[in-house]
Amino acid sequence: MRVGLIGLGAMGQGMARNLAKAGYLTAVYNRTFSKAEALAAELQIQACETIEQLAGQVDVVLICVSADKDVLMVVDAVAKTVRPGSVVVDMSTVSSETAIVAAQKLAEKNAAFLDAPVSGGVEGANKGTLAMMVGGSAQTLERIRPVLAAMTARIEHLGDVGAGQACKAVNQIMCAGINQAVTEALAFAEAQGLPMDKVIEVVSGGAAGNWFLQHRGKTMTQHQFPPGFKLALHHKDLKIAQHMAQHAGVGCPLTIATLADYAKLMAKGYGDEDISALYRLKQKRSSN
Repeated sequence: MRVGLIGLGAMGQGMARNLAKAGYLTAVYNRTFSKAEALAAELQIQACETIEQLAGQVDVVLICVSADKDVLMVVDAVAKTVRPGSVVVDMSTVSSETAIVAAQKLAEKNAAFLDAPVSGGVEGANKGTLAMMVGGSAQTLERIRPVLAAMTARIEHLGDVGAGQACKAVNQIMCAGINQAVTEALAFAEAQGLPMDKVIEVVSGGAAGNWFLQHRGKTMTQHQFPPGFKLALHHKDLKIAQHMAQHAGVGCPLTIATLADYAKLMAKGYGDEDISALYRLKQKRSSN
């Protein structure tokens, strides 16, 4: 199968390298062409100057961009040249409604669509250990599973188109809660004058242990926030989750609180930092 990837941000570049290593990737496109050109030279594949050029020559189109409007813009371009029988997979985090619209646009061109958002951050993209949540046809998924497996450690089929995005919203809400709990607890530990490295080690080995504490605890307590997952992007994802929750009549107070906290940090210029930058607010609160 010939595979093309659209979107070479921090996640997309890691995905591209793993796809190329598995022998699937033949072409890439990025809005900033120089980035696509550099990666294509590294991987010895083609850098396409337009989305239409890429879509017209591959069997599987993978999309990894930032926002709903970007996904629909890309899908409109793909639809102009996509070949009948092709599969388009959107790995972005968008709303279920956007996924459904994208599927309808591509169905008119006899192309299949899967919404397949991922979790695992930049580390997971680089290591090929992402978790993927898939909505759409199970048969289509099985047809291209080897391609997706090159980037992931786990692939789960959740149901019809939109189900993958709904599950990703679950993931993002849970990440918000974990971020709140870990940053608050470590700010409390710091206020108690405890040795932070030892606190993180012992707590990580007990009932409160979790990935975020293990991978972000030490950096946040050292006031380092390199982006594994940008705070502004999580804010965007939580807005999607909030909208979905309102539509379903479900209350999500923790999501609303996290959105407010992120807005404060973004206003101070911290939007491009990792979500663990929430620790900045917790430290201030613990010292008040």
